[in-house]
Amino acid sequence: MPNTLAPRSLFGVLVPWFNTVVEPELADLRPAGVTNQTARFGVDATVLENVARAAEHLLPCQPAALLLGLSTEPYPGGLDLARQGADEVARRTNLPVFTASHATQAALRALGVTRIAVVTPFDDAANAHVRGAFETNGFTVVGAVGLACPDLATIGHTPPDVVRRAFREADRPEAEAVVQVGTGLPVVYLVAELEATLGKPVVACNAALYWQALRETGIADAIPGFGRLLGEATSMESR
Repeated sequence: MPNTLAPRSLFGVLVPWFNTVVEPELADLRPAGVTNQTARFGVDATVLENVARAAEHLLPCQPAALLLGLSTEPYPGGLDLARQGADEVARRTNLPVFTASHATQAALRALGVTRIAVVTPFDDAANAHVRGAFETNGFTVVGAVGLACPDLATIGHTPPDVVRRAFREADRPEAEAVVQVGTGLPVVYLVAELEATLGKPVVACNAALYWQALRETGIADAIPGFGRLLGEATSMESR
């Protein structure tokens, strides 16, 4: 018997303790018949184990997939770290696991984009790792702006006008898209506006995460109001 409020799908969402953005953004991206159930984890030296335990706490909800709402690009070897965590969670739960970091690059490939500008909430040192995470995977970063937020907990306090200005500053004529890294930065609600202003796709990492989870689990609905990526009714098979 299907879940009464989630007859089409139920996702487990894994979020860092301090992050106040992933949960509400993903809630507003839900198509009819899909719900999200959230567990939180600490980001410290045992982050991989923390993520796996949080995922196990969601198993009684019977999720169809697990979504990791953490951008790992600002850390050395960040994409490998995300893959290790996803693989361990998949092993322990026997569920598909999607990460914001890998979903962002999958979204860019689906859009046919290789030259990008990047916006992050991080400082120059972290942004060097972000740049490397894209460039070692075939993308060219032509512009970047980091907001250098003082700590992880305050990223979610960034005002919309600051976000808008960062996207305008990061953009370059040669950029085919502007990308956000950092799941705690509130961008999803601005994507459609930013695309109209910049005249090109905008990929917000939380939107990319939800897009990939939906499409990979067979839900192809268009979700209007959040930009080109989610606004098209597509399946992964059609790309």
